[in-house]
Amino acid sequence: MRGRIIGKIEEGRKITDVAKEFDIAHSVVSRLWKSFKTTGMCSRRHGGGRVRSTTPAEDRYIVLSVKRNRRTTAQQGANQFLAASGKQISRKTVARRLRGGGLYARRPVVCVPLTRQHRTARLQWCREHHN
Repeated sequence: MRGRIIGKIEEGRKITDVAKEFDIAHSVVSRLWKSFKTTGMCSRRHGGGRVRSTTPAEDRYIVLSVKRNRRTTAQQGANQFLAASGKQISRKTVARRLRGGGLYARRPVVCVPLTRQHRTARLQWCREHHN
């Protein structure tokens, strides 16, 4: 859409007419045209936000190191990363990177072991209700 707007203005059409045609504010088209004239591009600038503390390669390293030892906690992962790279990251950062890599924290469910009496009662119930 940005490219089409720039194309219309380059054809010689007025900013107001182009804004009406695309049903957007005059100021938006004007700002886009001004940006295009100064930079020569009409692509959108990347938004703000906090800079990530780890690079994609470091993210892959974190996931790989935890996959090697599945019993590693997020805190241990942060300590391993500090030892390997010399860069301090938090336990939450490691947990987020692992979540991004498809690894989630799960606790094994502790089941009550069934006694012989439980098993026979369950089997009897199943036989009574099989239909």
